[in-house]
Amino acid sequence: MATKVNNIRLTQTKQSFIDSFLRLVSLKDFEKITIVDITKGAKVNRATFYAHFNDKYELLDYIMGDSASAAIVKHTEGEIKFDQEGITQLVLSVFDFYQQPNIQCRSSYIGMVVPQLKEKIINELKVHLSNALGDIYPDHGKSFYVPIIAQMIHEGVYQWVTGNNTINQQEVAERISSLVLRGLQS
Repeated sequence: MATKVNNIRLTQTKQSFIDSFLRLVSLKDFEKITIVDITKGAKVNRATFYAHFNDKYELLDYIMGDSASAAIVKHTEGEIKFDQEGITQLVLSVFDFYQQPNIQCRSSYIGMVVPQLKEKIINELKVHLSNALGDIYPDHGKSFYVPIIAQMIHEGVYQWVTGNNTINQQEVAERISSLVLRGLQS
């Protein structure tokens, strides 16, 4: 029972750091956010912060990684079939990932955050695509196709998110999934 209580407390403490950091992100530049600022907002001491994270960069990394995983699980319930619907749901999860309010930030963060966002979501896509391609391709085939497919999905969404959107997300997701599936069938 003590382990469960301890895990809940750890989860609540991490969440308080995340909440504090996200409040600060909307108010000041990343470079000016200090551990003292984060711990003051979380109402927790600095030693506790360092028991969870090495620095604010690790906290940011944790937030983004958790968000990437959560976006995919939300759309796929953790299981992906390598078919039109499965790939469409993966694409929609990337849309959700980029549009989550908790990772939107001041323009001063864009240069630092966008590469990390891309890395996090592509890594999560690779994990889920590897599982989805499990029995379809041998390991050497998966190691070739998975990174390419992950990049295709990401790039298609990223182009929509950063450009002029003339078609809706569902249609983009269906087009990307068709492109992926047709490419593998040829």
